Parts: sequence; structure tokens; C-alpha cells
Amino acid sequence: MNSRIDCEINAGVATVTLHNPAKLNAVNAAMWRGLSAAMQGIAAADGVRCVILRGAGDEAFAAGGDIEEFRTVRATVDGALHYHDDLVASALDAIRNCAVPTVAAIRGACVGGGLEIAGCCDIRIGGESARFGAPINRLGFSMYPGEMAGLLALVGPAVVLEILLEGRILGAREALQKGLLSRVVDDERVFEEAAATAARICAGAPLVARWHKQWVRRLMAGGALSEEEKRQAFDFLATEDYREGLSAFLEKRTPVFKGR
Repeated sequence: MNSRIDCEINAGVATVTLHNPAKLNAVNAAMWRGLSAAMQGIAAADGVRCVILRGAGDEAFAAGGDIEEFRTVRATVDGALHYHDDLVASALDAIRNCAVPTVAAIRGACVGGGLEIAGCCDIRIGGESARFGAPINRLGFSMYPGEMAGLLALVGPAVVLEILLEGRILGAREALQKGLLSRVVDDERVFEEAAATAARICAGAPLVARWHKQWVRRLMAGGALSEEEKRQAFDFLATEDYREGLSAFLEKRTPVFKGR
């Protein structure tokens, strides 16, 4: 079976590719495991400042889960719980909890599990051919609540219910309007724009990117900040990158950040 997760790291950017082109990059159980392992490996790697997630080829990001294996991997309640609570959740959590910024580069189908993967990314760039949805009402099963929670946090209940109740596939422009995409570009520019986005992220102070992700997550959790948290918000004062950023600004030169 020619299905796998590829991971390549170059100049501070990790590119993770969902590879199952014969099935429009549908994600099978082994790929969920591989995706989790790839993201955990990136978390442990030094020098990674951004992650790009994409599908192999130009036809699809990922056309959902691999339906053909559902009769075996989800044949029982226990099997289904293992599949969703362990395999899928581990991969999605690894993306969602990634300390460095994540960018989804989307061409073609981004459906079901593919939509869930893209929804965990910080920035989602789609081509005009990108299409989104989860038409599982036609297959007789519902979205697992643990996975639905991620989409709810992204676009809210009205959009999630529209997607799930109608089973309609949304085009790129409608997906942008509903908050599923950050921006839309011509198909031939998707991967170029994702690379440019990663370059802009990498040009910034890497610790700051991590802190921005951390604080967005903390603020979304609700509740007042403690005095300790308020003080932690100024941890940047003790970093070399802060001193470098100020010096570069005053000296009118490009800063060189080292992540410390």
C-alpha cells in the first residue's frame, strides 16, 4: 500500500505531506499514527520555526478517512473508540498543540478527516479548487464529538451544523467567508504562498511566535489572568532576541533571531 506520511525539514520549515494519492490522500489508520509521530518528532527537533501541512500532488489535501477500512477498524464500539480517541485524537492534538506555527496548504478536496486536520492549523491557505465539507450523513455515521469540538472552536455551531446537516461541499470562496480558510489564492500559487507565509513567520522571533500561540490558547480558555501569568507575559525582556530586535530597529538593519 503506497500510503504514508512524509516529513522533510529544510531551513527551519518542516513540510508534512499526507501521501495516499490513489485515494485522494484519504487518511488511513497507519497514516493517523504516522501523522502523530511526525508532529511529535517536529516538536522534539531543534530549529524548526514553522510547519506546512499539505497533501501529495495537486488534486487533494485529504478526502477524509479511508472508508474502505472502516468495516475493520471501526467494526465495534471498542474499535471505534480506539480509532477516534487514540489514533485520530493523537494526531489532531499533536497538530493543535504544536508549539511552532502551522500552515495548511490546500488544493482540491479537504473533506472529513482532512477538514479536521486543516482546522487544527493556525493558518489555512486554499486554492480556488479547494473544497470543504463532511458529507457523512450520506454514509450513515456521525462526526465523533471529540473531533467536532475542534471545528466548533474554529467556526462556531451555525457553520458546523450547516456542514453536517446538509452534507454540502463548500467552495473556496464560501469557505473563506465562513472562516474555514485564512485566504484564497490561485491554485498554482498555493504552495508558493504557503512557503512565503512560512518565510514571514521564520523571519520573526521564534520565541515570540510560540508565546503568541500560547497566549491565544490561554485567553480562549477564559478566566482572568493571574498575577504570575501577567508577569510571564514579559518573559521576552530577558531574551537575546528582544535585545537583537530593538538593536536592529534602531540600527535600521534586518534582525537575526536565534530563538534564545
